[in-house]
Amino acid sequence: MSKNLKIGLFGFGVVGQGLLDIIQSQSLNLEIVKIAIKNPKKKRSLDQHLFTTNHDEILENDEINTIVELINDADAAYQIVTRALKGGKNVVSANKKMVAEHLTELVELQEKYGSSLLYEGAVCGSIPIIRNLEEYYDNELLHAVSGIFNGSSNFILSKIFNEGLNYDVALKQAQDLGFAETDPILDVGGYDPKYKLAIATAHAYGLFINPDHILNIGIQNLSIHDIRFAREKNYKIKLIPTARKVSTKQVVTYVLPKLVATDDFLFNVENEYNGVTVQAAFADKQFFFGKGAGGHPTGAAVLSDIAALRYDYKYEYKKYHQKNEVTHTGNVLLEVYLRYTDEDLLEILAFDDISERHSSHSFKYVIGTVKLESLIANRELLLEQDVFVAYTGRQIYKEEKVASASFAEAVS
Repeated sequence: MSKNLKIGLFGFGVVGQGLLDIIQSQSLNLEIVKIAIKNPKKKRSLDQHLFTTNHDEILENDEINTIVELINDADAAYQIVTRALKGGKNVVSANKKMVAEHLTELVELQEKYGSSLLYEGAVCGSIPIIRNLEEYYDNELLHAVSGIFNGSSNFILSKIFNEGLNYDVALKQAQDLGFAETDPILDVGGYDPKYKLAIATAHAYGLFINPDHILNIGIQNLSIHDIRFAREKNYKIKLIPTARKVSTKQVVTYVLPKLVATDDFLFNVENEYNGVTVQAAFADKQFFFGKGAGGHPTGAAVLSDIAALRYDYKYEYKKYHQKNEVTHTGNVLLEVYLRYTDEDLLEILAFDDISERHSSHSFKYVIGTVKLESLIANRELLLEQDVFVAYTGRQIYKEEKVASASFAEAVS
């Protein structure tokens, strides 16, 4: 039977308003009892008695059985969510940073207090990737989960490659449309997709990873040289988070720009849209596509979680509880494109093999294989303004002959 949900909502920004729009357009067995906001003086279309600045009015209200958390502050979100779970209230959250950084604790709290935390809207907007990993792929052996998880960076790259805009102009357009913040580094620097990747990896492999241990290099250093190189090779550059199983007990994760070929599903994912590719042993390759940002797309994912709570739905974390002893590793070779100025960087990164090299007064690059561990160890050097690195799509395991790998043979 469907339960009657009494909701306490934290945050009434773009997603909160989008959620309300969807709720009001349907006849559902739920009611928003109270909404917590920061600015009580702001004019709002709803009855002012619905709003409060006092969190206790929601968290200590016995009538409210469901908390929906839609605020940007990850630390404040953590306090709200943990208090709610300990109080036996079910929670829906869209805060990817908070969930990724505290997932182990949040799972333990759910088990201890019998509450449920759902967070589909935290990962890829309207794409139901977490529910699919949790349910459809629960007994499937997954080779890889990767894709475009960040609509802001994808919008910028789409404008660059499709309309010929330079990076700064494309970024300004993204900011004007509300797709990127005034300080866009969380998006273009790959932090946002890193948090989302950590969450997806937990459901795909049962592996809970501290996001700090995932390499993230973004697109903020993209130059006209990199754009011209990609175009000459008939590639687009996309910012791609990847979780891949490299042995029966090891998973590798990273967020890197990627040179995407025309036959890749992700080649035609443009603007604020997201796309997720799941490679499975038995189901083979499957692709999910949808809007990754915006009030209504994310609000729809949040509402889906709320609706599931009416029937006492919980994530079971089956792969995590199987205790399959999967570990996180960086001991794998990746083929990368590296633009640089200082020759010492090549020695520091200790390339295993270089298959292509170009050097001129204004532009130097190499294509070669390097250990992911080396990229992680030297991440700060790779973030310097005169450096740009992109994954070619070719991953080479240590036991393979590196000499047999070539850029022309790049595979997803």
